[in-house]
Amino acid sequence: MLIEEYIRKQKFHPDWEEFLNVIRGVQPPRRVHFAEFLVDPEIVGAFHEQYLGEKPVAVTDDPKAAIAQYVSFFHRLGYDYCVLVDIPGLALPFPGRNRPGQHERNWVEEGVGIITSFADFEAYPFPRVEVFDFSLYEYLVSILPEGMGYLANACGGIFETVSENLLGLTGLSYLLYDEPELVGAVFQKVGDVILEFYRVLLDLPGVVGVFQGDDLGYKTSTLVSPQILRQFVLPWHKRLASLCHAKGKVYFLHSCGTILPLMEDFIEDIGIDAFHSFQEEVFPVTAFAHRYGRRVGILGGVDLDYLVRFEEQKLREYVSSVLAACFPFGRYALGSGNSIAHYVPLRNYLLMLDEGLKFLA
Repeated sequence: MLIEEYIRKQKFHPDWEEFLNVIRGVQPPRRVHFAEFLVDPEIVGAFHEQYLGEKPVAVTDDPKAAIAQYVSFFHRLGYDYCVLVDIPGLALPFPGRNRPGQHERNWVEEGVGIITSFADFEAYPFPRVEVFDFSLYEYLVSILPEGMGYLANACGGIFETVSENLLGLTGLSYLLYDEPELVGAVFQKVGDVILEFYRVLLDLPGVVGVFQGDDLGYKTSTLVSPQILRQFVLPWHKRLASLCHAKGKVYFLHSCGTILPLMEDFIEDIGIDAFHSFQEEVFPVTAFAHRYGRRVGILGGVDLDYLVRFEEQKLREYVSSVLAACFPFGRYALGSGNSIAHYVPLRNYLLMLDEGLKFLA
């Protein structure tokens, strides 16, 4: 594979400014840029072990060494920015319930959540930005290679945090009818904390913007009505986007599922710079490119199911077809439709990037 030669000879040189100009449609792409929302630690470790001969670092053992491996991973594979996940001390914590017997694990709360009343709301330990230790972020930006930026993804989304950690999806649904004032108070508090956190983080040199995840839909619909999302959620995304833009930074959005009823809001009103998360069975990236390709940056789109299951030739043909459909619109970067999960074969992931290298060769 051509990409293995690039890795071996360290031929990649990040250029965040060029990447940004391409995504914003300011200049036509001279090459295929790469984009990912998340890469699981197992993939980062496997890459370092197989291609660099380095022992993987467990993120719980040495956060700084794990951060260094993440930065090296994105650098060696040709990205113009890096994103990190699951590094202790980086995430803004909104604790959820623990599974019995698994006190270090949280899970999505589909039923009734931790907060069911104003008394629960007052007792909940919301994170305090003024006491948060930003030293790991300071270390991260200090080791960025020349030309590379860091896109912050420091917490769950506005809707995710409220519906998955605090109220539960069923709890949210009941409270919207029974006690809408409580719902509004929870969204207000979560939004305030996240906004203040990014207000501090975005002032660090090397932080070029926010790549915020907030899953709002599933295969056939948004998780709650678009009207509810417009009332409680979208105003916070607008505030986050406005904060980024006021500081000369970008605001990228990752949102899974069907959110087409809200896409005009995100493009025209909120002003996201790029959108991510695509599934062939929901809305393929190729269809999205034809509808929105000249109005917003498009990130990724290689279906995760295909990325996992396809044999080499079929995967290459599929990735090539995505590039052929999306690249002519200009504002496109190649990557997965969701994330590089731990079960993605490392070779298949590299095959995807390899097709990007070959596309204009």
